Amino acid sequence: MSVLVSVLSIAATAWLAAQTTSGAIRQEQGQVLADDARIYDRLLGLAATTPNWRGADRTVRELSADTGRRIALTTQDRKVIADSAEGEGERGARLPARASAVVDPLAVDSTLAAGRDDDTAEGLGATSGVGTGTGAVDRIDPRAVGPFRLPAKEREELRSMAEKYVGCVRDTGVTVKTVEGPSGRPYLETTDGRGEQFTDPQCGAMHLNVPTRTERRALDKITRLAEACMRRKGTEPSVLRLTMSRGGVPRLAALGFDGPAAVPYPKETAPGQPGAPGEPGAPKKPSLVPPTAEPAPADPSEPPAEATPDPVEALATSCVDSARREQLGQYVSSPALLFITSQDGSRPSESGFQLSGANTARLVGLAAAILAVTVAVTAFAATRLTRPLRALTTATQRMKTGEATEPVPARSAGEISQLAAAFNDMAAHRRALEEQRKAMVSDVAHELRTPLSNIRGWLEAAEDGVVATDPELVTSLLEEALLLQHIVDDLQDLAAADAGTLRLHREPACAGELAEQVVAAHQARADAAGVRLTARAEGDPWLTADPLRLRQAVGNLVSNAIRHTPAGGSVTVTCRAAGEGWVTIEVADTGTGIAAGDLPHVFDRFWRADKSRTRATGGSGLGLAIVRNLARAHGGEVEVESEVGRGTRFTLRLPVT
Repeated sequence: MSVLVSVLSIAATAWLAAQTTSGAIRQEQGQVLADDARIYDRLLGLAATTPNWRGADRTVRELSADTGRRIALTTQDRKVIADSAEGEGERGARLPARASAVVDPLAVDSTLAAGRDDDTAEGLGATSGVGTGTGAVDRIDPRAVGPFRLPAKEREELRSMAEKYVGCVRDTGVTVKTVEGPSGRPYLETTDGRGEQFTDPQCGAMHLNVPTRTERRALDKITRLAEACMRRKGTEPSVLRLTMSRGGVPRLAALGFDGPAAVPYPKETAPGQPGAPGEPGAPKKPSLVPPTAEPAPADPSEPPAEATPDPVEALATSCVDSARREQLGQYVSSPALLFITSQDGSRPSESGFQLSGANTARLVGLAAAILAVTVAVTAFAATRLTRPLRALTTATQRMKTGEATEPVPARSAGEISQLAAAFNDMAAHRRALEEQRKAMVSDVAHELRTPLSNIRGWLEAAEDGVVATDPELVTSLLEEALLLQHIVDDLQDLAAADAGTLRLHREPACAGELAEQVVAAHQARADAAGVRLTARAEGDPWLTADPLRLRQAVGNLVSNAIRHTPAGGSVTVTCRAAGEGWVTIEVADTGTGIAAGDLPHVFDRFWRADKSRTRATGGSGLGLAIVRNLARAHGGEVEVESEVGRGTRFTLRLPVT
């Protein structure tokens, strides 16, 4: 369980921490990149609308306070333009060797500007036609309008014209809205944001894309600069068809169009006057979009030809772009180096991010949740582990104080269950030993009390003159004293066996001779009881043993057999070799036998089948216990087999050496 909890908690912590940390790092990195793009776009818009970086210091400090980063603008030779660092002594100090970006409204960084919306991207010329495109050629910020910025009067005229058209189109069931571009020129797009233009003839001609007087002058200048550029490069200038995109940015729509570049306002009219575009009396036009050269339909029977780039178109595009840059140069700020670092300037922007409070709290919360789950699982496992241990501890303390102990339940498998089972066995064995000890004390007192009471009674009677101190009295008192001596000797032998101090004097001995000696010693008692006592040996079994202790053990078995065998019965002592290295001595009788329920207790100390413990039915109850201890002291064992009414057989199984 400990290994499982450890492995699962470590694996869960590693996986969840990796996932959460990776997500937090990606989020923080995305936030850093978003902040960098926002800073760049804000400063780019400032450079596109104001010359000489007017208001840069205030803008830089606002961005620094908003993003928590140090922001610095310097010239190409690293002369500080604006720096959010506090203190004049720190301005321009400790800036990285490499700038984060170059802020140039005439050369926009396409990577940092990739987040622009569609409206701004359209201002870069992302419309149909040849144009200058949004690729490597046209990188001018759409907010850099310069001379194309419309005065208030022209804005109002175009706005009024757009509102009339919006109202007319809405009457046809189409919803459009007016959007104002960076130069102040309004344009129309659908409410779904797709920016579609309309050519509904019912609303009249709509010339929102027709250049105003201000825009015409700016377009004429671009045309002159572009034509001069083409001549310098050895190409005769073609007719350049420059129009205004819907965002108010000049666009090279097509080449080779033999006609006016656009439809200017007539000198005698202006927007909002009769005869002006969109007013009554104005000539009808088929479309709101200036006409473009449509290619002839291809013959379906001929294979499509691959488009070949026209070098004149490419040169014209490049010259128009150069002309725009030359025209806008005086209206925008010069290029500047942008540095975005940590507050102290020690780390560049890409490595200067730190985990936010929310992400830090998320990681801490995740670790705390895993820790809580791990602690809960561990606590659950520990509770299951310690509950039986606490029960064992309580039972042990109760056992120490002598109180009765109930068995400790072992509900689960494993070492704890084995410990509980072993403890229950020990407690049961201890309880049995305690009961045996109490019974032994009672039995010893009873065995000693009887001869002592007899001796005391006869002595008191002799002292009082009731009986004469004749030889018969002395003989009786001697018999009682010998009985006491026998009981004490048996107790001493048992104590020595329990303490392991029972001394044996081993020597080679013949088992048959030992059996005959025991039979001869008990022959008189057997004859007096009317019991036939015999000894026989099968073969010539020899062993190494203490002859005195071995005769004592066999004698106790023979004495018990004679005592429990009625007259006419027999007791037989048989010796034989039992396999290699073993000798058995059997004492079998034809007596009353022992009940099956009493067989496990026959070797217990002071145990007797007769609970009244009368002297006529048995001895002290220590003989068989001594037999078992003597057999074990020789490295052997004693066994018993009995059947009530048919007799009993005790078998001593002893090793040869």
